[in-house]
Amino acid sequence: MVRIGIAGIGFMGMIHYLAAQRVAGARVTAICTRDPKKRAGDWRGIRGNFGPEGTRLDLSGVRTWEKLEDLAADPEVDLVDICLPTHLHAQAALLFLRAGKHVLVEKPIALQAEEAAEMVRTARQCRRLLMTAQVLPFFAEFAYALEYLRSGRGGRVRAAHFERIISPPDWSADIADPAKTGGPIVDLHIHDTHFILLALGRPQAVFSTGVVHQGVVEHVATHYLFGPDGPCVTCTSGAICQKGRPFTHGYEIYCERATLLYHAGTQPVTLLHADGHVETPALGGSDDPLDAFAREIATAVDGIAADCEPQLLSGELAALALHVCRLEEASVLHKQPLPV
Repeated sequence: MVRIGIAGIGFMGMIHYLAAQRVAGARVTAICTRDPKKRAGDWRGIRGNFGPEGTRLDLSGVRTWEKLEDLAADPEVDLVDICLPTHLHAQAALLFLRAGKHVLVEKPIALQAEEAAEMVRTARQCRRLLMTAQVLPFFAEFAYALEYLRSGRGGRVRAAHFERIISPPDWSADIADPAKTGGPIVDLHIHDTHFILLALGRPQAVFSTGVVHQGVVEHVATHYLFGPDGPCVTCTSGAICQKGRPFTHGYEIYCERATLLYHAGTQPVTLLHADGHVETPALGGSDDPLDAFAREIATAVDGIAADCEPQLLSGELAALALHVCRLEEASVLHKQPLPV
């Protein structure tokens, strides 16, 4: 049984707590939050852009801490699931790793690439697992795309485009503060940058344009440059849509023998075959987003049991994704391609 302590009970902390209830071989034994109401189980003020709203919970049997140092010293915790605001990720992860805990840290891994690199180094030195909760590959539509591309059934990838657009977040002060989140390019766009690295590998360079407001890149369009023999890969992400459509994402992936399509709300995962046959593959599972988070946490639990960092949760890959996102940001601001 892997004993989980959750650091930070905001929206993502609540989602992780609920998802962990669905994971065999794991149990939440502790939470840590500065809010005394949340420590008492009153989570009614929590809300986000998907999933259930907060409610009252029975936390009997769960140890509750106010300070991170107390959670780090808790002998009843094996894995700390960090759901704090992004600007606190690095400091908290280093504390828990040095205390001998395995760490699962919400995405993005940190605010700055230098912080992420230090987290990776410290995990190696402490011989603990540093895993990053980049949840996108655990959603059925993206899990299918990743498996399909890795199988080679459609042949070589010739081109791909990814999209992730939201309306400006306003459900919490932290999520709307770029000083705490890194802004849309780090907090939102990193989902697709990470997936592109996972599915297609490391590009040679990035070239990005975007919409900048008060020094913050609110919308980005990136070309991932894989060289003359590589695929043509692009992505657009931003937080500038009006509230009538608060969220959309999707992809179009053009392989030698098939085209793979998905657009949330309008286009289910669809395969267009070379002979004209159109296939809507069965993805399995449910539409409940909590199931994706449960699969993510279960993967972390399995990694601890095997004493091996799961590739989908790789801290090193998450650090690279953050590094690439910061390069994309710099490319927008300096109006030039940058090597990765």
